[in-house]
Amino acid sequence: MNSTPIQIELISDFNLQTLANYLENGESLPAVSARVAPFGQVVPTLLTKTKKDGFDGNAFALVWTSPASVVPAFSDALQSRPVHEQEILAEVKQFAQHVITAKDRFRSVLVCAWTLPRWQRGLGLLDLQKPSGLRNLLLKMNLELISALESVPGVYILNPQDWIEAAGKNAHSPKSWYLSKTPYGAEVLKQAAVEIKAALRTISGEARKLIVVDLDDTMWGGVVGDVGWENLRLGGHDHIGEAFVDFQRALQALRNRGILLAIASKNDESVALLALQQHPEMMLRPEDFAAWRINWKDKAANIIEIASELRLGLQSVVFIDDNPFERARVREALPEVLVPEWPNDKTLSASTLLQMDCFDTAQLTNEDQARAGMYAAEQQREGLKTEMPTVEHWLRSLQTKVTVEELNASNRARVAQLFNKTNQMNLTTRRMSESELVAWTEQENRKLFVSRVADRFGDSGLTGILTLEFDGDLATVTDFVLSCRVMGRQVEETMLAVAVEYSRAAGSKKLRAEFIPTAKNKPCLEFWTHSGFDRDGAVFTWDVAREYPRPSCVQLDLSAGIVEVQHSQSVSAEAVTRETEPVPAS
Repeated sequence: MNSTPIQIELISDFNLQTLANYLENGESLPAVSARVAPFGQVVPTLLTKTKKDGFDGNAFALVWTSPASVVPAFSDALQSRPVHEQEILAEVKQFAQHVITAKDRFRSVLVCAWTLPRWQRGLGLLDLQKPSGLRNLLLKMNLELISALESVPGVYILNPQDWIEAAGKNAHSPKSWYLSKTPYGAEVLKQAAVEIKAALRTISGEARKLIVVDLDDTMWGGVVGDVGWENLRLGGHDHIGEAFVDFQRALQALRNRGILLAIASKNDESVALLALQQHPEMMLRPEDFAAWRINWKDKAANIIEIASELRLGLQSVVFIDDNPFERARVREALPEVLVPEWPNDKTLSASTLLQMDCFDTAQLTNEDQARAGMYAAEQQREGLKTEMPTVEHWLRSLQTKVTVEELNASNRARVAQLFNKTNQMNLTTRRMSESELVAWTEQENRKLFVSRVADRFGDSGLTGILTLEFDGDLATVTDFVLSCRVMGRQVEETMLAVAVEYSRAAGSKKLRAEFIPTAKNKPCLEFWTHSGFDRDGAVFTWDVAREYPRPSCVQLDLSAGIVEVQHSQSVSAEAVTRETEPVPAS
């Protein structure tokens, strides 16, 4: 993550200076520069149109309010006065609209759901049951707030109730309120800072994508090579066995959400795989893992191989192992890999995994939920490649289809996710939020195209982004982004053909792209170097009067009528296939 501090404005009807201090002085990343908005001026701050001095459009905002301050009718409920539910919900909608107005000034807005202190009993036994009960009303208010904001790009709802529970009985402090207008104890604000930073990392695309897990005494109890798979502690009438099953369920839940699983275990491969295949209580089977290295080699070396095979950078990896020696070895050898301390008490394994914030995501797309299956299909593709006499035969056998469409309401969440997470095949590694992408494309001289890729093994989903800017006779490729899952299948060349053809249709004479190097995007430079474009240092150009050959092994579907240009040639895959070494992981 960039070392430049992330700017965040704290907007509240109570004093958040202590939270600002925790955000700025905490050791965890990202570095944060926090500014507290004028005390008690929530609505005026949300409605202001001007940006704060020193704050730019990449700043974040946190909106944390007490319900009575922004929903006046709820204040009446606190005083046990008659209230009308519809009046309260109307005021909630109005507050949500203020948040939406403020979104134009910020990259993202974090909105805290409303809570009540435990000592505020309301109607006591009837507080949830009666329509006038405070917690009955508050549940409906929070649901109305979520409903009003859930489809707004760049707005996220946080749950302070988790921070309050973590702080315990001293979470609320009446004395602190009267002394400093801070209703919460220090522990709540510390936990808030932790969760806010986790949210900033998530929105900035810092989520982990791969869990590499050990087997013996990590996924199951016992050493399979010693006791045999029939005698492993897994399930049954055994509290430890049940805990291992629940840990596997937790891994499975993450896999279903798009997190890849892999194995690094010192074991005999055939024995370990037999346990995964045969044990009746096993929740995870071999097909649930995208890769494995089950051997007697150094685990750090095995993790490097797994990440390379899956085309992921080490910064995407989490390594889980019960052995402190193995954890220390991987931490020392691979500092980019996250290696959490793992509890000796096996009953804590599932809860330890599920409370980790490194797997959070700012969007949950269809591609995420299908990712594990996509990697299984990739293994089939690679297996076929070894059977083919040439790369051209392999490419033709895949029957690849690329469908190009423009940015729209149905794809923009996935586009933003791909835009902010892709490192290897990324021309500039520019980052923009979903709302910023939408705003960027509103300029008439700009276009954003997305590519969906499928072949006979399955649908890889939305995996490519191409943005173009036009200025007179010059067209510029501003962004060229492609998921590592489909690299090397001539999707890249197909995207360039689309760029050239659209630029010609738009009246341009030259297409230009400038490569901006990062620590991760060397594969992109390698592609552009062999793309056929003229090169001058980091700048690549193409005379659009010339056809750029569409690879004949790829079927291009311009279903939206994006490029209405006839092209006169379709060259063979061999003509544009370039010799490449294996691409290093980002």
